[in-house]
Amino acid sequence: MAAIGNRGTVTEAAGFNADADVQKLRDAMKGAGTNEAAIIEMIPRRTVAQRQSIKEAFKLAVGKNLADDLSSELSGNFRSVVLGLLMLPPVYDCYELRNAMQGAGTEEACLIDILASRSNAEINTINAFYKKKYDKSVEDDVCGDTSGMFQRVLVSLLSAGRDESDKVDEAQAVKDAKDIYEAGEARWGTDEVKFLTVLCVRNQKHLLRVFEEYQKISGRDIEESIKREMSGSLEDAFLAIVKCVRNKPAFFAERLYKSMKGMGTTDSVLIRIMVARAEVDMLDIKAQFLKMYGKTLYSFIKGDSSGDYRKILLALCGGE
Repeated sequence: MAAIGNRGTVTEAAGFNADADVQKLRDAMKGAGTNEAAIIEMIPRRTVAQRQSIKEAFKLAVGKNLADDLSSELSGNFRSVVLGLLMLPPVYDCYELRNAMQGAGTEEACLIDILASRSNAEINTINAFYKKKYDKSVEDDVCGDTSGMFQRVLVSLLSAGRDESDKVDEAQAVKDAKDIYEAGEARWGTDEVKFLTVLCVRNQKHLLRVFEEYQKISGRDIEESIKREMSGSLEDAFLAIVKCVRNKPAFFAERLYKSMKGMGTTDSVLIRIMVARAEVDMLDIKAQFLKMYGKTLYSFIKGDSSGDYRKILLALCGGE
């Protein structure tokens, strides 16, 4: 389940000059109000690496932190997108995880989106950055904010112990499928630990074989059985793992669609996925979105989002 390389919509800006960009940003923040158009034109059209160069050049030239200056100049969703784009990917993941667990409630969807879709290396980096930034482990915060089997699934994912080889053990795949069937559909009640042991530990190719065998044994798709056997955040977590194993871009396409469907937009989900995946697999997400929903992601964002922040998202989309 490693990230797909070079399938992003954001590529290096030609003729990039960090000092020139710094001057444009300084001009955009001069006087009363901020020239948001200048920010829209620049920030989403630079790679993560180029944005880091801009941040360094800004600090050298101005003696201040670019993110701090922009934070004081901007507000709402526009600020959220811009500040997210200025962060390194693991720092942004940490920021989102921390926010999801702060305050009265917990945004379980954020924890699931990130932890179910990242590779072992990405999880390990998140763990290291989180500890350094917040002086607590992600696991400590997760355990303080969640409970039961949902907590155990998140802790398992945070351990970054998934087999990432391509090896498929046919006999084990059949046994895994049988174990899951007997832990769920074949009995009264559900032994969720069996699901955890298989879904959070086995490699992608092996799991695809498990899902095939499960269909033969049970007569049902694994996703259908999870919906029948689980509920709430645990159901969402197991479904996310299965969907990411099968087709990660399709998982994110579905999450984007649901964030914009119906009354209003779930801005936090829309922003998080667009920022996090722009340089990873946004081309594939766009293709899956069109295939699944018959409309381009670009047209959906343009029609279903309000405010200037959507212009940054459209830039991240890379056109139709």
